[in-house]
Amino acid sequence: KAEYKEKTGQEYKPGNPPAAVTKQHASSTHENSATLDCKALYDKVAEQGEVVRKLKAEKAPKDQIGAAVEVLLSLKAEYKQQTGQEYKPGSPPVVSVPAQSSPVSTLPPSCPVDSKSLYSKVAEQGEVVRKLKAEKASKEQVDEAVKVLLNLKAEYKQKTGQEYKPGNPPSAPPCASSATLPSSVCCNNLGPSSLVDAKALYDNVAEQGEVVRRLKAEKASKGEIDEAVKLLLSLKADYKEKTGQDYKPGHPPVAQGSLPQASNAVPSGPDTTEAKALFNKVALQGDEVRKLKAEKAEKEKIDAAVKELLQLKAQYKSVAGVDYKPASASSADDKDKKKKEKENKSEKQCKQQKQSDGPKKEPLQGQSGNELSSNGPGEGQGPKKQTRLGLEAKKEENLADWFSQVITKAEMIEYYDVSGCYVLRPWAHAIWEAIRDFLDAEIKKLGVENCYFPMFVSQAALEKEKSHIADFAPEVAWVTKSGKTELAEPIAIRPTSETVMYPAYAKWVQSHRDLPIKLNQWCSVVRWEFKHPQPFLRTREFLWQEGHTAFATYEEAAEEVIKQMCFCFQKVMQILDLYAQVYEDLLAIPVVKGRKTEKEKFAGGDYTTTVEAFISASGRAIQGATSHHLGQNFSKMFEVMFEDPKKPGEKQYVYQNSWGITTRTIGVMTMIHGDNMGLVLPPRVACVQVVIIPCGITNTLSEEDKEALLKKCNEYRKRLLSVNVRVRADLRDNYSPGWKFNHWELKGVPIRLEVGPRDMKSQQFVAVRRDTGQKLTFSEHEAEDKLKQVLEEIHLNLYNRASEDLRSHMVVANTMEDFQKELDSGK
Repeated sequence: KAEYKEKTGQEYKPGNPPAAVTKQHASSTHENSATLDCKALYDKVAEQGEVVRKLKAEKAPKDQIGAAVEVLLSLKAEYKQQTGQEYKPGSPPVVSVPAQSSPVSTLPPSCPVDSKSLYSKVAEQGEVVRKLKAEKASKEQVDEAVKVLLNLKAEYKQKTGQEYKPGNPPSAPPCASSATLPSSVCCNNLGPSSLVDAKALYDNVAEQGEVVRRLKAEKASKGEIDEAVKLLLSLKADYKEKTGQDYKPGHPPVAQGSLPQASNAVPSGPDTTEAKALFNKVALQGDEVRKLKAEKAEKEKIDAAVKELLQLKAQYKSVAGVDYKPASASSADDKDKKKKEKENKSEKQCKQQKQSDGPKKEPLQGQSGNELSSNGPGEGQGPKKQTRLGLEAKKEENLADWFSQVITKAEMIEYYDVSGCYVLRPWAHAIWEAIRDFLDAEIKKLGVENCYFPMFVSQAALEKEKSHIADFAPEVAWVTKSGKTELAEPIAIRPTSETVMYPAYAKWVQSHRDLPIKLNQWCSVVRWEFKHPQPFLRTREFLWQEGHTAFATYEEAAEEVIKQMCFCFQKVMQILDLYAQVYEDLLAIPVVKGRKTEKEKFAGGDYTTTVEAFISASGRAIQGATSHHLGQNFSKMFEVMFEDPKKPGEKQYVYQNSWGITTRTIGVMTMIHGDNMGLVLPPRVACVQVVIIPCGITNTLSEEDKEALLKKCNEYRKRLLSVNVRVRADLRDNYSPGWKFNHWELKGVPIRLEVGPRDMKSQQFVAVRRDTGQKLTFSEHEAEDKLKQVLEEIHLNLYNRASEDLRSHMVVANTMEDFQKELDSGK
């Protein structure tokens, strides 16, 4: 701004560009000034139009929109008064040049200054259209933006005589001869084409800087900001490469005096600066496309990114005269290409299926999905296309990163915009359904009935049991408003349901004949933890079941809990044993049953029993499920009483228990069984126990053979479904067998069934175990029996492996010194 004031002698004002001044003709100055005022007014109308559109898009209040529209109409009326014509988007007022003006006062009409400005406007409007489509704006908004874009493109074509092409700004034509323009004007005011390119690049850097600032001001997501910053740095690097100097705001590139005639020639070929810059842009855009596909972004985003990639490649070809080829593959010899094709063909035919029955593991996962395509090199990524399908973190090196990648890439969860809350995808929810179905059937055998209580708790009810609320208080989420109205009393969202259910128990229990009460509910609870949230393990909302029982005597209540711990009678399978069964019989995880310390027991209870699992990768135990003996603490608070038949006229308080298990089970299963290739699902909770993948479908395979192979896959599927094996046939033709192997291995499917044309002829198939990688060849008619047997073997192997791990880390310490010594040794 200081430099602007120094050069023009006036303060910078938005929408008021400097007026053209010439010493020779004051009249022409007056005319230009008037036209520039019109131009400023035109820009103001355009800006106000943007304001109105933005307010409508944000659904602002009606009065606010009305005021903005009023300003817009006023500006349009003023514009019409000054120019004598209606305002039209993309049609700014044109500067009229007097016939008698001196040759120095004006550049020739073919100069690209106006064209460059119009080019920038087309690019900006294109961005607006793309943004509206990405945000799924209303059809009217998109149509209006497209209309403006088409008008701008038409005007651009009219001025330049050529179609608008992204990344191809209008180049400077050769300057007029010295008879028309002095040489000093030609070189210093217009400059060679390289200067115009540098100026365009300077403008691009400035625009991208604005984008970054806007995203930060709007507190956009970190991913969006990082992408914008990455593009800004790339543009700055291009600018430095072209001009030989760092980008500085307010210091556009200046021509360094007259250039020799040869400088007007435009160099071509892949070694030019422009070609190199474009080469880098193509590589970056290729990375962007791959990233969007790996993250399973919306189809519109991927299509837009692919379209931009193709445009950049076409632009590179027009500048360099050759097709774009990644640096690492540009001269990759035909031998290498043939070798790669041969490898892919070999893989598709599944030759490996007959080679080994031993525990030999395919190195597929570590290849990060390189088998996705056999069509040659990826964009700037070497001879193989990278999909980043596999895990990038190792379990033994970075457990937290590994866990995060497994649960997202295996499609178990999706992150949500409320911290600590997550979307349970079908792959994970199926595991919870298996646990729920088993446990629900078992507790009903014990006389437990299901019910549902509201999720809201009154403040008075929650605060009745002082020690209970004191422990939960920091984690309680409160509802304080209804719309814009403050509630008379805040309402809590249940962290657990003792205080929700027991007022009802007090109404229902009058006599000893009303006991025992055995109720359970499947629901979600909210605990607003301040510790770092982790999906499944520590979340602010989670699914669980909670059982609440009430008994007439201490002995009955204690018996339920004591039997749970297996300290005495084994007549009845009780709750804690059921929880142990969930872990051991369903999830193949051994657990230790025991009693919590006084400090760790349930708030308001007498004592807490628990099942604990061992996470070898972290060297720590983790709580699996709990059962609490509440004594009479809550019944005294909520007056849950009954008349004792042994003491007529005397009231007795009931004895109560509560018990629960949560979706933490899924996180524990993932951390114990998962490996560096992804999730490993125990067969009894796997959504899909067997996945069938056809192999050997090549260009040389006839249509009849292909149909026969797919038919055989469907036959296997039907046969396995008939014996209650959960099976899926992956018959997608847009992925190679190698990609499918990686995909289902990452998702932890226990058995992969491979079948190809040769297998059909031999009447056999290959089964690959997820837990060991072992390949087994079975006869076609044995499919049902053999696969069911292998599923049981996988469960047993997973359980034995985890049990051995637990035993090897468990010791008895009789003194504190021994205790510390064993801890230090990694026990």
